[in-house]
Amino acid sequence: MNMSVLALQEYEFEKQFNENEAIQWMQENWKKSFLFSALYAAFIFGGRHLMNKRAKFELRKPLVLWSLTLAVFSIFGALRTGAYMVYILMTKGLKQSVCDQSFYNGPVSKFWAYAFVLSKAPELGDTIFIILRKQKLIFLHWYHHITVLLYSWYSYKDMVAGGGWFMTMNYGVHAVMYSYYALRAAGFRVSRKFAMFITLSQITQMLMGCVINYLVFYWMQHDQCHSHFQNIFWSSLMYLSYLVLFCHFFFEAYIGKRRKTTKAE
Repeated sequence: MNMSVLALQEYEFEKQFNENEAIQWMQENWKKSFLFSALYAAFIFGGRHLMNKRAKFELRKPLVLWSLTLAVFSIFGALRTGAYMVYILMTKGLKQSVCDQSFYNGPVSKFWAYAFVLSKAPELGDTIFIILRKQKLIFLHWYHHITVLLYSWYSYKDMVAGGGWFMTMNYGVHAVMYSYYALRAAGFRVSRKFAMFITLSQITQMLMGCVINYLVFYWMQHDQCHSHFQNIFWSSLMYLSYLVLFCHFFFEAYIGKRRKTTKAE
């Protein structure tokens, strides 16, 4: 039995979760993520076309409920996976936290790892609100949604190294991000600095993702990390593309706009 059983108290639903069935289901069904992505892309282009000549929907209350639900889910996910990762870091060190596969089948984290990968499908619903409310839809938004869904389903089935870091970081950033969305949708005035902080957190997450990929690759050469070159290649490409896109977004949204405002004044 993993040592973290002694350190982390499990809730009953976490204890009862059968990770073997979950992993087997994902091994048999992970390619359905391509179907979900195709339907999602079709909705984006079809939905925008349909909304061209229609008045936008307000959808304020459903958006508050949607964002609040994802915020609460992400907060719980961040707290549970974060506690597990901190325990592994403090008791077994960095290498074990990166290379250990127990995140997928250990106490506490096994439920939240599966909940994480499954949540990437319903999270596509974010875009429904953007389309129906006729808001600006940027490439980064839908590219990020599709690639995270595809990569997380593809990786979970193989229980690859680095997953614990990837999922815990994502839970943490999403906990703050969806809380921000919920407050905005509810009509609260939130400081622009909060939005900047979220984007900087995302940039930091992508930098860390690149570092973790390097460590997995380095330790894999010494047979100390369970992964394969194909996975590391796609993960590195994904994280690097996110890093470039989020940096570009940060410049356009916060630095570029400020320069234009200064010039106008």
